[in-house]
Amino acid sequence: MKKIIVSFAIITALIIGCKTSTKSNDVKTLTITLEPKSNSTVTGTATFTEKNGKVTFTAKLAGLQPGVHAIHIHEKSDCTAADGSSAGGHWNPTFKKHGKWGVGEYHRGDIGNFTANANGNGTISMTTDEWAIGGDDETKNILGKGLIVHQGADDFTSQPAGNAGARVACSGIIK
Repeated sequence: MKKIIVSFAIITALIIGCKTSTKSNDVKTLTITLEPKSNSTVTGTATFTEKNGKVTFTAKLAGLQPGVHAIHIHEKSDCTAADGSSAGGHWNPTFKKHGKWGVGEYHRGDIGNFTANANGNGTISMTTDEWAIGGDDETKNILGKGLIVHQGADDFTSQPAGNAGARVACSGIIK
């Protein structure tokens, strides 16, 4: 009888321990504000929300020229340079060629293109399991990186960055 009670207590403790250590419901959210660069008037916000091992990214921008623009994650959270160059190149922790997200090779920072309407407003959204807000896996961790909006469209071909033109907005991805 003693063995059964001890076994039952151990099994109960294991079950309770497993339930309380589950982190699948944890949600991390980070919202950043983009500032104009290269004498532009571009502003906006970007929100990163991590839940169940996936990050959803949504950016809302204003002050753009109507048309197609690229947006990328860059190596550094430094937006001090007037032209945004202090953010470095595209974030590429897996050492791949530049390309279109989800097609062949691409940088983890190669988010892609979005369209600004006639009023200069644009939005873009995506969800991926290739990013994380923090954590030990530096090939996924977006913290400490920079978010850059470009004047033109990414051609998804030119190396190393897609020939998207001037950096017109920047923000550090920091808490």
